[in-house]
Amino acid sequence: MAGKQGNISRMAMKAMGLFGGVQVMGILCSIIRTKLVAMWIGPVGTGLFGLYNNALEMISTGTNLGIRSSSVRDISQACAGSDKGLVAGIVTVVRKWSLWLGLAGALLTLAMAPLLSQVTFGDGMHIWGFVALSVAVLLQALTNGEYAVLQGSARLKRLASVTLWGTIAGLAVSIPLFYLLRERSILPSIIAYAVAMAAFAWLFRNRDYPAVKVSRRETFDMGKGFVRLGIFMTLGNFASILASYAFNAWLNINAGTEMVGFYQAGYTLINKYTGLILTALGMEYYPRLSRIADSRIRLRAFVSQEINVSIAVMAPVVALFILLRELVVWILYTPEYNVIITFVSWGMIGTVLRTLSWCLAFTILAKGDGKTYLWTEVASAVINLVLNIVFYQWWGLTGLGIAFLVSYLLYTIIIAVVYFKVYKLKVTIASLYNLLWTLVVASAVMIAMETGHTVVAAVITAVSIAVAVRQILILWKR
Repeated sequence: MAGKQGNISRMAMKAMGLFGGVQVMGILCSIIRTKLVAMWIGPVGTGLFGLYNNALEMISTGTNLGIRSSSVRDISQACAGSDKGLVAGIVTVVRKWSLWLGLAGALLTLAMAPLLSQVTFGDGMHIWGFVALSVAVLLQALTNGEYAVLQGSARLKRLASVTLWGTIAGLAVSIPLFYLLRERSILPSIIAYAVAMAAFAWLFRNRDYPAVKVSRRETFDMGKGFVRLGIFMTLGNFASILASYAFNAWLNINAGTEMVGFYQAGYTLINKYTGLILTALGMEYYPRLSRIADSRIRLRAFVSQEINVSIAVMAPVVALFILLRELVVWILYTPEYNVIITFVSWGMIGTVLRTLSWCLAFTILAKGDGKTYLWTEVASAVINLVLNIVFYQWWGLTGLGIAFLVSYLLYTIIIAVVYFKVYKLKVTIASLYNLLWTLVVASAVMIAMETGHTVVAAVITAVSIAVAVRQILILWKR
């Protein structure tokens, strides 16, 4: 079993290495974009980015029926067999569904443009902005279909290439837009990014399985499995996106677009940048879990090893983020954004719990348990929205960091109940020890920084890095 676990760890780390490099480039592009928006447009620009991207994410999530993730499971399981005709049929069906749903999402965006403008900005001055956003909705649906095909068929290098070159091209087009158009550049830059991603998704698409003739009836019959799971995933994800959208709109109306900008800046640091590590790991983890979802013993081994790898990588990242928080904010934004420093520190501790819950929650998708996924995500969304509003009213921006930590603590408890009690699965004691160690380190670094003991925080971070390197080497050599 030790050799098998070592192989699992190496696969996870190779996937992280492949997508980690892509994610680093993505982070650099995001840093450049964020910095330029902060310099040339200011917090209002950051806020507009957040509001329009929230709307795009909400609409895309609501109309794509979760095909981006749900179909990965079907494609992966089909690829595990030897029937290439079956795989080609599923791939064709996925692409057809992606086109249909993209068109439906674009039309819905056009129809809802007046309402979206009123709800988001409190006026009807931004209707044409949401009309333009419909183009991005369609392109994102087509891109997601190709993403699912590449991930499910284990064409991870091609998938990495799409992300890499699409991100670079999107940034290259956005820079002159930011400089010349300032606030008016936000929507064109979002659309330019969607165009770039769709273009490279088509360029690097998996051509090993050419389109086959599939009737409409067959399209519905073959797609009903992942569509059924996707609907549950959509409802769950939509609840999360809707909660985020509702809070951003509430904050915009009650505290102003500038405060939304500060919140989006902090949330990006906490959730998006560290989330890239989890995204890199998940590219290989999710299809692998799907192929062995019926084996309790193998699930336990895979999940435990994924926790070990994820925590080993995340521990020094969290500690370094908290230690260098002022430098990070200075590099990414401007001194005006220093108000988010404590907010970010609390949220980074919550990232540790997010990593654990992420590893456990993938078993729900691997098993195709849509109903369980739905109620866990809805519960999480409601908890997060309520805590954000209440804690912001109590403690301002700092309260939003505490809300992030508390919401992931509660979500982890919910997922743990499903994993341990409902599915009767286990994780190794070593995985739990690694989690506890990382929580202690992150908390200690934050306490040291908040009390002015920077040297102590630096020593703790250095120890954390040394321990993480040792753990990674052990996992690799097993």
